[in-house]
Amino acid sequence: MRLVFAGTPDVAIPSLRALLDSPRHQVVAVVTRPDRPAGRGRRVRPSPVHELAGERGLEVLSPARAGDPEFLGRLGEIAPDCCPVVAYGALLPAPALEIPKHGWVNLHFSLLPAYRGAAPVQRSVLAGDDLTGASVFQIEPAMDTGPVYGVLTERIRPSDTSGDLLERLAIAGARLLVAVLDGIEDGSVEARPQPADGVSLAPKLTVDDVRVDWSQPAVAIDRLVRAATPAPGAWTTLRDRRVKLGPVRLGSPNTGSPNSGSPNSGSPNSGSPNTGSPNPGTPNGGIPNGGAAGDDGSLPPGRIVMAGNGAVLVGTGTVPVALGEVRPEGRGAMPAADWIRGLRPSLEEAFS
Repeated sequence: MRLVFAGTPDVAIPSLRALLDSPRHQVVAVVTRPDRPAGRGRRVRPSPVHELAGERGLEVLSPARAGDPEFLGRLGEIAPDCCPVVAYGALLPAPALEIPKHGWVNLHFSLLPAYRGAAPVQRSVLAGDDLTGASVFQIEPAMDTGPVYGVLTERIRPSDTSGDLLERLAIAGARLLVAVLDGIEDGSVEARPQPADGVSLAPKLTVDDVRVDWSQPAVAIDRLVRAATPAPGAWTTLRDRRVKLGPVRLGSPNTGSPNSGSPNSGSPNSGSPNTGSPNPGTPNGGIPNGGAAGDDGSLPPGRIVMAGNGAVLVGTGTVPVALGEVRPEGRGAMPAADWIRGLRPSLEEAFS
C-alpha cells in the first residue's frame, strides 16, 4: 500500500523504519509536528521523524494544525491508501480521517480500552501494573476509541522506567503495525470494537504531578520516579532549589540498607511507617548520619542521611529510599553521594 506515516518523537522511529523496509508497502510522505526548540540550548530542531524522512528523501508535511486547508489539499493529492500513526502528537479532524482509503491506523502503547490518552506508559508504571502492551486501532474523531485490529502484551519489570518500557514497546509495536497493515491490504484482519468495560484515561504527567511527597510510602515514590523518567522528571526541593531525581532503591525495614529485591514488591502501604533506619556508623566526610535518626531508628519523611556504606538515604512514609543519580537545578546529572558531600546538609535538613 501507499502510505503517509504520521509521527514525531524517537518512539515513532522503529515503526517508520520497519515500514520503509517492508517489501509490501511504500511510504510516500510523512506528517510530523512543526520544528520546535529542543535540548539544553533550546535550538529549533526538526523532529526525529522529520530527520529520518529527510535522510530517505521523503516529502515532509508539518502543518500547524491537521485541519489546515493547505495540508488537507496536499494529502488529498497524495491520495494514500492508509496513514499509519505513532505518537504524532495532535488530534486528527474528521476531514483528514476521510482522505485515505483505509483511514488512519494508530499504534497506541496500552491494552485498550485501558489508558486512553497521551501518557499510557507513564500511567501504567505509576499504577504499579505488572502487564501492559500495545494496540493497533482505527482512528475515530474521539480520542483512542476506535476498533482494534491487534494487540501485543509486555511484562513490566520491577526496575522499568517509562523510557525502558516504551523502548521495548516501540520495537515490538513496529512489528505489530506492519503485520496489521499487511492484513488490511489482503483483507485478513478485522477491527473489533473496544469493550465497554475497563476504560481508563492517561493524561499527560505535568511537572506538578511529579513533585515527590516524601510522606508517601516508599513503593509509591519509587513508582513515581520511574514513571517520570526520563520526562518530565520527578523532583523535590532543598534550600529552595529544585533537584530532579533518577530511579531510587527501596530500603529494608529497620536497616535502611538498599533492598536488593524487587523494588515493586509489596503494596504501596507495605512496611511500618518510618521503620527504616540509616546505618548509624561513622559519618562519611562529615555528612550527618546516625544523629538524623530517631531513638527508635526511624527516619522522618524527607530527611537526608549518608549511610555508612555510602548510600544516600531519604526518609519516606514507610522505609527509606536510596538515591541514585540526581540533577540539581542548573547542573548536570551526578551521583547523589557526590552531590551530598559537596552540599554538607545539617542534621535537620530535609527535602520538601
